[in-house]
Amino acid sequence: MQAYRDQYADLFHDGQDVVLIGISADQPEELHSWASDADFQFLFGSDPGSGAYAAFGGDPRDNGMVGSRAVIVIDPEGRIAGVIPRFLQMDPTAYEGLAEIIDGAMPEAEPGN
Repeated sequence: MQAYRDQYADLFHDGQDVVLIGISADQPEELHSWASDADFQFLFGSDPGSGAYAAFGGDPRDNGMVGSRAVIVIDPEGRIAGVIPRFLQMDPTAYEGLAEIIDGAMPEAEPGN
């Protein structure tokens, strides 16, 4: 997840106009503590039962735990711009796909700007 944080400015246009949510099976208290300590700029959702994760296309492990995080991108209008059901944070190409979703969610620049 540190790769998310470290690429934030490039991928997320410094947080302008989009919201990123990573869904995790971690307990809320553990997730909050970890995310706060690591200074992440985006949101995490705690989903111990994996129901939300599965609803967004994730495939929970046999033990019900999330094998990877589902990543949801919300556009400036509050709509879901894209979902990556199983984001592979260690795979550099995963960030290319995420950047494409984010770029597609960004409002078009007006001519002359």
